[in-house]
Amino acid sequence: MRSDDKAALLEIDKVCVQFGAVRAVSDVSLRIPAGGRHALLGTNGAGKSTLFNAICGTVPVSAGDVRFQGIRLAHLAVHARARLGIGRTFQTSLCFGDRSVADNLRVALAGRAGPRFGLNAWPTYGAIGERLENVLERFALKPVSELPVGSLSYGQQREVEIAMALAAEPTLLLLDEPAAGMSPSGRVELLGRLRALPRSVTLLFVEHDMDVALALADEVTVMRDGQVVASGTPEQIRSNELVREMYLGAEH
Repeated sequence: MRSDDKAALLEIDKVCVQFGAVRAVSDVSLRIPAGGRHALLGTNGAGKSTLFNAICGTVPVSAGDVRFQGIRLAHLAVHARARLGIGRTFQTSLCFGDRSVADNLRVALAGRAGPRFGLNAWPTYGAIGERLENVLERFALKPVSELPVGSLSYGQQREVEIAMALAAEPTLLLLDEPAAGMSPSGRVELLGRLRALPRSVTLLFVEHDMDVALALADEVTVMRDGQVVASGTPEQIRSNELVREMYLGAEH
């Protein structure tokens, strides 16, 4: 699915993000279609996570425009963007480490339901219990559902965070290095789960593992020093000499 095949769900138009004299993102434009799988590649400091933050609203856009489902996001707070259907994960897990896997997922499910709640006073919704079971099963988390998240391996904690993000039923899910810290077998399992997601969920993800990124993506954007330096299908990116030099070194 190419970005010009369907109407855009997310449009990023010449976005710049500047911190003092440092321009972390410079004139970046992307068009992500509904149901797309779009990968952001680039070495450390390329501006990928900063671009994510600009989409979610945790950093302001210095210039340019971000639109989601045709809605300009510039003046919307983080929680308002989340309510529109934008979810994300972070480079490091932000779960409640002393609470069980099931409790962490209940937070996401109850938050989606709307009313206020506390970690020790869950809202009484029959649907939450049913959805919790579905999420635990989808991510193979039932065997560890009552264990504190902090007791799990780093790879399992990443799985819990992704499961929490999906439990909120986003339309657009931003994954920041979802396979980081996982074993080779864990990466394969995660890739399978992400591939199995319905196309009602659009994915924009940062990934340093090029094999994972190119296996999942429909389209790829490569950034360096805050700018887009290459874009295309996974096949085009594999054969791009600049990308090969960035990742493998000039001798390759």
